[in-house]
Amino acid sequence: MKTLIWYRNDLRINDHEPFVRASESGHVAAVYCFDPRQFRDLDYGFKKTNSLRAQFLMDSVQALRNKFRESGGDLLVRTGMPEDIIPNLVKELNIDQLFYHAEVTSEETGVEKRVENSVEVRSQKFWGHEMYHPEDMPFSLDNIPGVFTQFRKKVEKKGEVRKPLPVPENSNFIEIDDPGELPSLGDLGLVSTEPDERAVLEFKGGEDEAWKRLNHYFFESDELRNYKFKRNGLLGADFSSKFSPWLAHGCISARSIHDQVEKYENEVHKNVSTYWMKFELIWRDYFRYSARKHGDKIFKLGGIQEKDLDKRTDQASFEKWKEGETGIPFIDANMRELKQTGYMSNRGRQNVASFLAQNLNFDWRWGAAWFESLLLDYDVCSNWGNWAYNSTVGHDPRNRYFNIVGQAQKYDSDGDYVRQWLPELKYVPDEFVHEPWKMSEDQQKLNECVIGEDYPKPMIDLEKSYEEIKKRD
Repeated sequence: MKTLIWYRNDLRINDHEPFVRASESGHVAAVYCFDPRQFRDLDYGFKKTNSLRAQFLMDSVQALRNKFRESGGDLLVRTGMPEDIIPNLVKELNIDQLFYHAEVTSEETGVEKRVENSVEVRSQKFWGHEMYHPEDMPFSLDNIPGVFTQFRKKVEKKGEVRKPLPVPENSNFIEIDDPGELPSLGDLGLVSTEPDERAVLEFKGGEDEAWKRLNHYFFESDELRNYKFKRNGLLGADFSSKFSPWLAHGCISARSIHDQVEKYENEVHKNVSTYWMKFELIWRDYFRYSARKHGDKIFKLGGIQEKDLDKRTDQASFEKWKEGETGIPFIDANMRELKQTGYMSNRGRQNVASFLAQNLNFDWRWGAAWFESLLLDYDVCSNWGNWAYNSTVGHDPRNRYFNIVGQAQKYDSDGDYVRQWLPELKYVPDEFVHEPWKMSEDQQKLNECVIGEDYPKPMIDLEKSYEEIKKRD
């Protein structure tokens, strides 16, 4: 039996059921397709996938290829649409069956259907992105609770996390004449971005890099015990786990992380932080199961709440937000970090989303698409689910919003984060660093930050915007 494994967002060999089952049934080949639709221009005026995320993806694909080559095989790499490429490979290699990991959102499932309809062999999909396997859930898909706390309590009480699957010891690989080359960024219509030395971490894609990061955070630095207490930090590599880029690309599975947390609890230390790591993985599952349940509603302006909304969509306001030129330092610093590095802290993401959707009363989908373009850890379910949540159209539809300056003063009290990404505020004292517009003209000149010249005037009056938010419900 000859099996072709179709790789997408599961770029690993550990805990990879299609690879395990294919190895058990006979000879194996594997393919990754760089789909040009993933790098197209969006109507918003930017690429669906920008160069930073694309580079992480290419690193991950190359690392997977290296893994196969170490085992005596290879990874086929092609550029083009899977529904065109896979049928040709099935015929060329005399494939008997096609295995792949299932996705849950319409763009991805649409490609799955087109692939399955274009091949004349058996196709089988497996569930491997989730921590809790669908068959082990304590409720059906239609009965997924509408509130996270209810979901969490039920899966913690009645659900089961399976043990990760080991790498097959002996795989018989199909001989490949033309494995193909990885495209360059230029081939994908992208321009390379130089790494920024201010980045919290040098993110490099691949399974070995994922495990290197996990071992550092759990067992070498012993930072897991501090996770819950430091996870809202803004500067430094170890204020949070930073696993998300590797999780998003499937370089490591959620089950593997859960398994290693339990190892840490048994061998090193167990506390509220080790639980909180599992808690966050449950949130990730919740967004994924919610996306399966609600379908394309998660991409609609009114979200799963189906609200009838009227939101701003003017390009000028959006440009100020996405370029970090709003005149609100905490927003601008986070947005500039995102653009330069492809990463932003969880705390930052919540605040910039709240600012766009709530303070600016803007169509939140523009922001979600900008995150999709840039974030190294873009995950369709978590990204759109979190944006909807912070825009009051997802789960927990309360009229929630963040006090931006209050958040900045709490999580960046000395202004170090803001000054790192906004050098124009370098000499602004702590008392004004998050509200530089409150300086007098003389203070602005003294601190070399003239508002409207060295740094933008605030694009809105924050206090007035909060009053408008309160009136909306």
